Amino acid sequence: MKFFRCLLLPVLLLSGYISSAQNILTLEEAVATALKNNFDIRISKNDSMVAAINYSYRYGAFLPQLNATVNGTWNATNLRQTLADGTKREQNNIKSNNLLGSLALNWVLFDGLKMFATLEKSKEFVKLGELNVKNQVVNTVAKVINNYYNIAAQKQQLKAIREVMLVNEERVKLAQNRLDIGVGIKPDLLQSKVDLNEQKANILTQETLIAQLKEQLNQSMNVALHTSYDVLDSIPINYDLALGEIQNNIENTNPFLLVAQKNIDISKLTLKEQKATLLPALSFVSAYNFSRTNNKAVINSFSLLFNQNYGYNYGFAVTIPILNNLSARRLISQAKLDISYQQLLYDNQRSILDLNVVNAFIAYEQQKKALVLEEENILLAKENVSIIVQTLRLGASTIIQLREAQQSLENAYNRLITARYNTKLAETELMRLKGSLVK
Repeated sequence: MKFFRCLLLPVLLLSGYISSAQNILTLEEAVATALKNNFDIRISKNDSMVAAINYSYRYGAFLPQLNATVNGTWNATNLRQTLADGTKREQNNIKSNNLLGSLALNWVLFDGLKMFATLEKSKEFVKLGELNVKNQVVNTVAKVINNYYNIAAQKQQLKAIREVMLVNEERVKLAQNRLDIGVGIKPDLLQSKVDLNEQKANILTQETLIAQLKEQLNQSMNVALHTSYDVLDSIPINYDLALGEIQNNIENTNPFLLVAQKNIDISKLTLKEQKATLLPALSFVSAYNFSRTNNKAVINSFSLLFNQNYGYNYGFAVTIPILNNLSARRLISQAKLDISYQQLLYDNQRSILDLNVVNAFIAYEQQKKALVLEEENILLAKENVSIIVQTLRLGASTIIQLREAQQSLENAYNRLITARYNTKLAETELMRLKGSLVK
């Protein structure tokens, strides 16, 4: 293990220098930036604001309708008449003007309680908008978390490659020394150099992958591409999640399930609206009317040169639906069918949710066990490499044995880092399904 401490010292110094040269982006900062800027969240918020605007005018259905109408007409008429006694009358350019005005009030006092159902429906649409926003927020946060820790895992992978490369460099030196003193063979040296170049190529590939993952994170946060930062390479894991805690009350915490339930509530209110159309409607009606006619000239002595009248009226109007092509019955049947459809969607989503929770928890438990095993394996692989390096220096082992030990170390690192990341993915998925990623 002393050998490994010597090997790791340059790597740690180098990684510390690189980290200090860039700003560290924490997971909390990444999530906060995404919640502020993410396009999908902003689109969901916009849809929610539309429902909120409609709700702000929710009492409009209870208010009367008041409409004003003004109509002005100017006439120029050419007249030719022949009467029964043979008398003829003719006059051109007879001018007149008419002015009509009215102010009509219609106040629905009773419409089968449809207005109350519409009011309640507007409230439910606001709640639906909020749930859609929360659902999008939870999904976005889960995406950011997975992306962030994917970068962390790939950084760990980069460290592992560099560590294995140090072993490879040591293998090249030992192969060269053995060849120089006449106890080694050149193929061992050549193979060691080939493996070393492969590790250098893997570093380039790994750095490219990390850069690409950072750009994906930038897109999720909606920040400028090529924004420079570094992330922490640790992957904290919650080992204490229990299946019962995740399943408990999940129907009231999972956003997507809550959206499905809210759609059922809205469909029921739509049915109330349609049933209300079967009942009579009572309205208070009133109007103020104004009319004025001004003729510049008349042929008939009994015609009026000027006529003006105005006044108001009021009363009540009852509308009794008798037959409207059975449209009301058809719409009621469709509304009932929509309730059944939304209920089926809810039941299906609940079934899928229960299955996803169980599968995610199985993956979570299995990955935890694999992680414990791989944490032990990495120590064994490191110790094995250290022992073979020391014995190779003493001539008690071969380059091939060191190469096999190095390969085992590389594989152990791959499995360890994969187990860490997969455990975090399963943990995040459980929290997403629970709806507890965002308070």
